[in-house]
Amino acid sequence: MRVYATPDNIIGKELRDKTVVVVDVLRTGSTILTALCHGCKEVIPAADTEEVIRMSKNYEKDSFLLCGERNIQAIEGFHLSNSPLEYTRERVAGKTLLMTTTNGTKAICRTNDAREVLICGLVNVDAVTEYLSGQDSDIVFLCAGTAGQFSLEDIVAAGAVLNRLHANLGMQDPEMGDLAVLAASLYDHDKRDLNSLLKGCTQYRRLAEAGLDRDITYCLTQNAAPVVGVYRDGVVRIPGPVQTQKDESRE
Repeated sequence: MRVYATPDNIIGKELRDKTVVVVDVLRTGSTILTALCHGCKEVIPAADTEEVIRMSKNYEKDSFLLCGERNIQAIEGFHLSNSPLEYTRERVAGKTLLMTTTNGTKAICRTNDAREVLICGLVNVDAVTEYLSGQDSDIVFLCAGTAGQFSLEDIVAAGAVLNRLHANLGMQDPEMGDLAVLAASLYDHDKRDLNSLLKGCTQYRRLAEAGLDRDITYCLTQNAAPVVGVYRDGVVRIPGPVQTQKDESRE
């Protein structure tokens, strides 16, 4: 198992035929998983705003929502930003979400060569772990990062899954890369207080400065959105029967 710190670390066809776990804690991954958890039909990630607007012309009115942000700020004319707290069941159930974000959706769109792609945040680490335990292909973690730089919160979330695979399920990988070893060890050391570990990180600070403390708290809550999101043929969906949970955090 390997961990890529950013999409720019991918060289050539390194993701071909692999199971890729795209990790984005603050906030795209967490937002997509929350939307799926609350009953949206699907999420279609796009690299840029123009692509989202073009795609919207193929959908009937009221069947979709324009979603996303640029540099934390909401996009003018879009229905929702990138705050998972906005993606309540009342807003998203049954809808197709057309989404573009500064880092996360671009990372997802870089995985076309993969055998299978999962979306991961701290909000669904147990669900991802369980899903991966049944895989027989090579597994790699692709962290979305921030503006081309690695983000510690993504490394820690990858470590949370790796730690569970190794400790709980007995999955061993003698060729595990150094960053994967570091990620698992870092999570294991600080898993009881991730907030203290991550509060000095770039994206954490940016969100806090923007007054988005509730977003941070939610995104660092393990298993807050306990679903698996699979990206296939350009669309993120929950495989099999849709799982939902009561929207207690929004009440």
